[in-house]
Amino acid sequence: MNTTPTRLVTTTTRDGGVRVVGAGSRYRRSRRSELLIWWREIDRVLLALILTLVAIGVVAVAASSPASAHRLSTSTKQLSDLYFFWLHLRWLTVGLVAMFIASLLPKEAARRLAILLCAAMIVALLLVPVIGSEVKGAKRWLWIGFSLQPSEFLKPAFSIAVAWILSWRVRDPNLPVMSLSLVLLGLTGCLLMLQPDFGSTMLFCGVWFVLVLLSGLSITRVLWAIGGAVAVVIAAYLFYPNATHRIDNFLSGGSEFDQVDLAMRTLLAGGWNGAGLWLGSRKMALPEAHTDYIFSVIGEEFGLVVCAIVVMVYCAIAVRVLLRLVDEDDLFTILAAAGLTAQLVGQAFINILVNLQLFPSKGMTLPLISYGGSSTIALLLGVGFLLAITRRNPYLSRESLSFPELTRK
Repeated sequence: MNTTPTRLVTTTTRDGGVRVVGAGSRYRRSRRSELLIWWREIDRVLLALILTLVAIGVVAVAASSPASAHRLSTSTKQLSDLYFFWLHLRWLTVGLVAMFIASLLPKEAARRLAILLCAAMIVALLLVPVIGSEVKGAKRWLWIGFSLQPSEFLKPAFSIAVAWILSWRVRDPNLPVMSLSLVLLGLTGCLLMLQPDFGSTMLFCGVWFVLVLLSGLSITRVLWAIGGAVAVVIAAYLFYPNATHRIDNFLSGGSEFDQVDLAMRTLLAGGWNGAGLWLGSRKMALPEAHTDYIFSVIGEEFGLVVCAIVVMVYCAIAVRVLLRLVDEDDLFTILAAAGLTAQLVGQAFINILVNLQLFPSKGMTLPLISYGGSSTIALLLGVGFLLAITRRNPYLSRESLSFPELTRK
């Protein structure tokens, strides 16, 4: 017989009475209450859109896995057709758990965790040139029991860190927040260019520009920023071999351009309705079918209609976040949510434009859809931060701007 005493806790009822319950039942009730609060405050529409992309990604990786498995098989090691599909499910499970835990955090805790993550990933980027693993001529990974790509985890952390710095101007307009954020961007860009990773550098610059623009940058500074961006691209083309190679191949043809051309032909091969799951043939010759060019596999096997749906889901995510921020009065919340959305949707459209032969090859995956290890976890962690930052008490009323007020001069 169990003789361990049960610790009793008294709680007050709504009518003023006293109820005695066990500590364990109180704990369970507390956890249940936290989950109910989370469910009420979370943006369920945004969550549904994210999970829609994740579900599309599971099917797309299953469709593209045979092509990559056959391409990477050797005479000594044969990969099964669904090799990357089963791996993707493992990483996806870890990523969904990370997303859920991050979305449970209060806004302040999410901000602190992201800032610490940003600092840790910058330290990791400093270590990459020294002890990093090289794959296909690029040194972007650290081996810590598994392959970690610091730049992927830095993406969501960078957006929140820059938003935090720019929000300081609310407390003190004289703080040099633009210069401080530019220092962080410059350090990040230099470390990425050493790998080399020109595509991610441009994505970080784009996110920084969006945040600075939303923070109240004057038109003069906007023009200076645009001029500076053009100067950086020209300088990169003239003095940075990786950028020169990619831009030249895009403009005049070459190995990278051939891949993009093959990707577009694969994308159009399925027509409007697609060939059907595992019935595509052009994908078998497509390099990186499960990562960089998975959008083309979707086009061949499921058709251009599904491709259009994927694009619309990404657009819906951006619109949903903007609607969520319309009556938000906290500058950090606005900047952080906008930065995370710009990073997610911006990377998606760069990948799609590459597949459409409208942009030089960047080596970027299609967020939440492509196969990935640490990149999948990092993207879902970023989504968790976005859900945490946009959480809102539904019982608190806010002053919102009406259409006449928006159009009033």
